Amino acid sequence: MTAESTAGPGIARYALICDCDGVLIDSEAVAARVLVRELEARWPGIDVAPVVLPLLGLRIERVLRDTATQLGRQLGADDIDAIRRAVEAAAIEAPAVDGIERALNQVPLVKGCASNSFRPYVEAVLVRTGLKRFFGERLFCADAVPNPKPAPDVYLAAAQGFGLAPGACLVVEDSVTGVTAAAAAGMAVLGFIGGGHASDAQIDRLHAAGARHVFDDMSQLPELVAQWTLSATAAAP
Repeated sequence: MTAESTAGPGIARYALICDCDGVLIDSEAVAARVLVRELEARWPGIDVAPVVLPLLGLRIERVLRDTATQLGRQLGADDIDAIRRAVEAAAIEAPAVDGIERALNQVPLVKGCASNSFRPYVEAVLVRTGLKRFFGERLFCADAVPNPKPAPDVYLAAAQGFGLAPGACLVVEDSVTGVTAAAAAGMAVLGFIGGGHASDAQIDRLHAAGARHVFDDMSQLPELVAQWTLSATAAAP
């Protein structure tokens, strides 16, 4: 029997925590396209993609504010709300990341999801893709903590929810923002670059942010988790 089948999240020895967008669902490329389209419609003649893409992983509102600041433009509250709703409406229809269901089936740890999105959105996409069964109610989202990623709040909340020390949690993240948050929480982090938005240039950035390993195929996840579990067990007092 596995650790997940024999123990609830409060007494599990180790946990796997996954980001949602870009790790569980292949939504970041969709979000990027909508963000660029909506901003270029409001700012004709401005190439916004080079500014938007490095900001993916932050809350949408932060992406929009930072983009406007960098480009010397302005966005009103109504524009920000309209763009956020357009992004979420598109992203909620994104497919699951290729191979994620099989990978999660093969990982014998209790699992949680820690997202910079709000819980209703995360629940909706996980239910639609059939991935909710892996996480149950173990969802830790930006609307339930004081500060979103890159602050460590959602990851610290996840560790507390599991009844585990941060060092007993392994995280899978696809963005510098998320890796920074998990590393700041004191967790080991795997960087994933297999989503539709990822590029080889992301490898160095994820390593620099604190990812211990970067991979591009979810079929590798079970073995990476097994290796980490063995090393964590060997290092335990």
